[in-house]
Amino acid sequence: MNSLVNKIIVLIVFLSSVFVVHAQVNKAPFVIPALQQWKGGSGFYRLADNTNLVVSTRDQSLQTYLQTFLTDLQTIYPGKKFEIRTGQPRNGDIYFSITGDTARLPSPEGYILTIDDYVSIEATQPIGAFWATRTLLQILEQDAHHVSIPKGIAKDYPLFPIRGFVLDVGRKYFTIDFLRDYVKFMSYYKMNDFQIHLNDNGFKQFFRNNWDSTYAAFRLENETYPGLTAKDGAYSKKEFIELQKLANGYGVNIVPEIDVPAHALSITKAVPQIGSAKYGMDHLDIHNPYTYTVVDNIFKEYLEGPEPVFIGKEVHIGTDEYAREEAEKFRGFTDHYIRYVESFGKKLRLWGALTHAPGSTPVKVKDVTMNVWYNGYADPKEMLKLGYDVISTPDGWLYIVPKAGYYFDYLDLKNIYSKWTPNVIGDQTFEESNKQIKGGSFAVWNDHVGNGITGKDVHDRVFPAMQVLAQKMWIGSKVDLSVSYDSFKKSAAKIGEGPGLNIRGKISGKNSLILAYSFSQTPVKDGSGNRRNAVTTKNVKPVVQLQKKAAAFTNTSVIETPITGIGYNYTVSFYINPAKGNEADAVLFSSKDAVVKLKQGNSGKLGFSREGYDYHFNYVVRENVWTHIIITGNSKGTSLYVNGNFVEKLEGAVQEFNGGKDKIAKQQTLFFPLQYIGDGKNSFTGCISSLKVYNNSLSPEAIKLLAQ
Repeated sequence: MNSLVNKIIVLIVFLSSVFVVHAQVNKAPFVIPALQQWKGGSGFYRLADNTNLVVSTRDQSLQTYLQTFLTDLQTIYPGKKFEIRTGQPRNGDIYFSITGDTARLPSPEGYILTIDDYVSIEATQPIGAFWATRTLLQILEQDAHHVSIPKGIAKDYPLFPIRGFVLDVGRKYFTIDFLRDYVKFMSYYKMNDFQIHLNDNGFKQFFRNNWDSTYAAFRLENETYPGLTAKDGAYSKKEFIELQKLANGYGVNIVPEIDVPAHALSITKAVPQIGSAKYGMDHLDIHNPYTYTVVDNIFKEYLEGPEPVFIGKEVHIGTDEYAREEAEKFRGFTDHYIRYVESFGKKLRLWGALTHAPGSTPVKVKDVTMNVWYNGYADPKEMLKLGYDVISTPDGWLYIVPKAGYYFDYLDLKNIYSKWTPNVIGDQTFEESNKQIKGGSFAVWNDHVGNGITGKDVHDRVFPAMQVLAQKMWIGSKVDLSVSYDSFKKSAAKIGEGPGLNIRGKISGKNSLILAYSFSQTPVKDGSGNRRNAVTTKNVKPVVQLQKKAAAFTNTSVIETPITGIGYNYTVSFYINPAKGNEADAVLFSSKDAVVKLKQGNSGKLGFSREGYDYHFNYVVRENVWTHIIITGNSKGTSLYVNGNFVEKLEGAVQEFNGGKDKIAKQQTLFFPLQYIGDGKNSFTGCISSLKVYNNSLSPEAIKLLAQ
């Protein structure tokens, strides 16, 4: 009997110990950037249908961030009711307190996140509390039902205060909506510095070696010199102000850059008399007093008055890659614009160039921040010794120049993950504790104007880089390298871009078939099992033609689907029977991003257009005959199959200049548009049947089977 009792006691003790062990095993949740510290609890907090965002007091500085978080939650959970209120938290609530106790956190952007029956967020500054909400959103994104968060306590803070991205909009136009989405996307990864390079120009050798025909653009509305504003895409002052205000609500600092005195062809095209006859019209003549008048006026238009266009604390004045022979004059120009822009109450940023331009003319150092990008132009040790604060922007690590054949098309992220942190600048490495190194920034430069790169293509390059660099700029060398880059990449794929964003066009379903329309009835139903029925149908008639169920279209027929488009990699399959006499540019599929046409322009051939670029396959769709069309696309190009047979892949095109001495690689990708089938004004006429969309690239064997 005693033996049995003893065995029972031993069993109880063993089971208790097992329970205790398992009650304390909540591992640190995977987020990007990784949490600095985590102490696991047991069990899970669950987001309720009526969760409140509770603040201890009505701290006005926190309200903007709370409203952003509230909007995010409403976007993710349209059926739930969330409110902001003041008071004490109840179970299920998310509680915010700004303590001012700086001793517990080494950065004003830090926070303490306690996840129990309610979530408590404690921070010394509102921005820290906001970053905690990004952590919560990423955890919720990875939960199958988007409601559970593991209990525990996180203490988190960035090692570097500047975590940035530079986008060249001067040589390639990006819509204001793209920039707005990027503010939200960057914020989701706690990247807080968005430098917008507002003006630049192409390379003369690609434009008949003629400055007059060389592409140049200044992307911001300018009233002082109306000819300065780009005609093919520019932001109004109102749009740019609203962009900065949006960014303020997402913890992102917009840094506008006007690049002078080089990269300035857009300015000299508007005011030709200030161009340099000696060094080229992309150089301002810095010996000409009128040059200073013009550049002063340009900056003043955006900086003066009680409500300036540049509303942030910092402005970038460019100042790189000017002729070395003019070092002294260049130094004086640089010093002038540091002090001039500072006179409007702004802090100054500039590109490192002072090693390239040595001299005795003084250039202001105090309170100036330098992007150190190429050690031959600005030696990091020298710049730090002079006293500059620096942002690590090394070209050999962090420059993306799409399809150019130099620098990176896609960054070497595996190498960056294991070897780079902001204290690594070119071939020089510094202590992470060096307070003059404010952080890092990576960049996209669109050097090859007209190469066919779209915003979607740029994002395909930036998205994985943003994830890796967010990690390295937040925690530096503390990255756990026992977790391989491949493991990190696999986990990172589950996080996405942020609430309401799907810039990459990733569409999921029960399997790889994410949409299937037979067109056998109206309204049009989705046969894939994913319930993506057509939203609206106009002037479309179900028919049976040659024993095939189909939809008959006139030139005003259109079907709207719930999917804007699908990104790389994809396969789109459909049968088409065009009527005789379709007009040029007759639309098969369209969205805000692209148009697929039965007849591309006057070519009469199947093709597509996006962002001002027109492409066609070497194939004419036959009239009054059913043809099976499959289009597949990836980040390299776009392929066409007809009746199961490969026809052509649009990839690898090259445009030559100057007798083949200079070349530009052309991008021929297609982010496939699915928002509309047909068009309300210029639809194809004829019949379409059996549309199937897959979120992968089917093999040639699978394509042949699909065509049978």
